[in-house]
Amino acid sequence: MRECSKRCLLEEESCEEKTCRLWIDYEEDNNCTLIAVDRHGAMTLKEVAVRHGISTVRAKQIIDQTLIKIKKRH
Repeated sequence: MRECSKRCLLEEESCEEKTCRLWIDYEEDNNCTLIAVDRHGAMTLKEVAVRHGISTVRAKQIIDQTLIKIKKRH
């Protein structure tokens, strides 16, 4: 886990570093993707979509595109 995420967890504060690529607009997880994964582990498409402010269909599209890219690398 990144140092900024550790600090946010210890201080129980939401991250204000909006330029971070892991920042999400979701206060319950301290605005951090790493904290969300640490707290909840594997999440459903609906949980991911809610955290990123997108539809479940869009979340599925992004995941499918990512898996195709990963498969091409191997």
